[in-house]
Amino acid sequence: MPVAGRIEDYALIGDMQTAALICRNGTADWLCLPRFDSHAVFAGLLGTEENGFWRLGPTPVGSAEPQPATRRRYRGDSLILESEWDTDRGTVRVTDFMPPRDGAPQLVRIVEGVSGRVPMSSALRMRFSYGWVVPWVHKVDHRTVAVAGPDSVWLDTDVETYGKDLTTYADFTVAPGDKVAFTISWQASHLKPPPHPEPFTALENTEEFWREWVGQCTYHGPYREAVIRSLITLKALTYAPTGGIVAAPTTSLPEDIGGVRNWDYRFTWLRDAAITLSSLLRTGYRDEARAWREWLLRAVAGDPENLQIMYGIAGERELGETELTWLDGYEGSKPVRVGNGAAGQLQLDVYGEVTEALHLAHMTGLARNDYASLLQLKLIRYLEDHWDEPDEGIWEVRGPRRHFVHSKVMAWVAVDRTIKLIESGEVDGPLERWRDLRDEIHRTVCEKGYDKERNTFTQSYGSKELDASLLLIPQMGFLPPDDKRVIGTIEAIQRELSTEDGFVVRYPTLGVEAGVDGLEGDEGAFLACSFWLADDLAMIGRVDEARQLFERLLSLRNDVGLLAEEWDPKLKRQVGNFPQAFSHVPLIDTALRLTASGAYGG
Repeated sequence: MPVAGRIEDYALIGDMQTAALICRNGTADWLCLPRFDSHAVFAGLLGTEENGFWRLGPTPVGSAEPQPATRRRYRGDSLILESEWDTDRGTVRVTDFMPPRDGAPQLVRIVEGVSGRVPMSSALRMRFSYGWVVPWVHKVDHRTVAVAGPDSVWLDTDVETYGKDLTTYADFTVAPGDKVAFTISWQASHLKPPPHPEPFTALENTEEFWREWVGQCTYHGPYREAVIRSLITLKALTYAPTGGIVAAPTTSLPEDIGGVRNWDYRFTWLRDAAITLSSLLRTGYRDEARAWREWLLRAVAGDPENLQIMYGIAGERELGETELTWLDGYEGSKPVRVGNGAAGQLQLDVYGEVTEALHLAHMTGLARNDYASLLQLKLIRYLEDHWDEPDEGIWEVRGPRRHFVHSKVMAWVAVDRTIKLIESGEVDGPLERWRDLRDEIHRTVCEKGYDKERNTFTQSYGSKELDASLLLIPQMGFLPPDDKRVIGTIEAIQRELSTEDGFVVRYPTLGVEAGVDGLEGDEGAFLACSFWLADDLAMIGRVDEARQLFERLLSLRNDVGLLAEEWDPKLKRQVGNFPQAFSHVPLIDTALRLTASGAYGG
């Protein structure tokens, strides 16, 4: 049976080391254990129920499909999900969460009777290695354990379970006040069993953890609900042991339903992590920013000349890309990929993003780290010799390298921020030489990356195509917002890259032909770019238009406030990996900008 949910039908729970996606109908269809980048135990999201799932909800009548929850929400400002079903027998609530980890990773599901007497069913089908391996499931001291190779998953519950069709089932009824808990815990199979869980204590502790964490937020503006939910999501995507931040907790959710634009996002992109650090710093989360800076210094180590665009969550460099041929893909979107071959690409803009993040950390008073300053100088020495080379650019094209304008702009940012560091007296460097370099990059971009006839910057030197990354030119300070070339670029992107709803695609695609990115197929509106447009509109004084666009973007969030990477304007649904840090970060940034400008509704 194919997976039931649209991408926006899922909610996220997690423990800052891995995450699960729970569908409206009470099914956990995605969970990797013990880390974000581990093999999935539930991979039904990318295949069928045969590839692993855990459904918990009211017992369907006859052959009926499991029904979606009548309503669901996160409990306050937390990552604790509450789903409620109103049935003809009564009302029941299921609370799903993953306790911040102090031992074995756990997924806890608590069923609570609200009214009437509601028959309930649990169906747990564990499949290791992304749905490929059927484990040996047996009982050990009244606990159910599934074992295969290096992995074991333990199920603990007080209700009776039974096995059928390679699935573990439980049938029970709850009345008002009844509470029934289920917990699965991962443990390396060669170790002793994990401790017996204490689900109700874990619930209290988890709620307290999120209450204290959210209490640190310094933003109290009109968009606080959306900002807080985005911050919680970013925190959930942070791998607590190292400070690395994954771009998303999923792989191969398609940018084009049924197409080939399916990528593994369970890694730390320097670009995504750097802009995430920016949002965290601007909202009061210095500990996370400090942890990411330490992760960066360890990952890059003494080798900035070989800076990768992404690393594993502990700083791993080898991220080889393979295809899982036994999985049919989300709604038939093949191939399903794990690993990411883009790790070996040259993307010069990353040097700018990293330097900007280090600059912001310095400007906001994060304690000085001498090696961070040394790293910044090393990055610029590398850029001196390589900034004028073609690269794959911000969007990781799989076509030929080009002189992407955004890459050159970000090279300018890297040099500019380092000059500011030297001018502050914090470090020494060849100030005049790098001022000349900054001027040279700026002059070259304005000469080769600008189309005078159309009054717009272009995607790459000599091209006619536009690129939404050009919206960052005023935000990075490359040119002031009132420069006619900036205004012309914004208006050209609105004309040529906007959808009917005013959202923005990254660049033109060619459908059945391979476009600039070397891939066939199209894609939806890229949500980060759409937020960038709202930012730019506010910067050039069109604040009402900016606010209206921002609030339309907020309306795309699902019922629990989450965004994928893109919005398909034809299908009117979210597409791409989910939830996506690169969507939630600019949401925060635009909210802060609009709040500062007073551009918000009543």
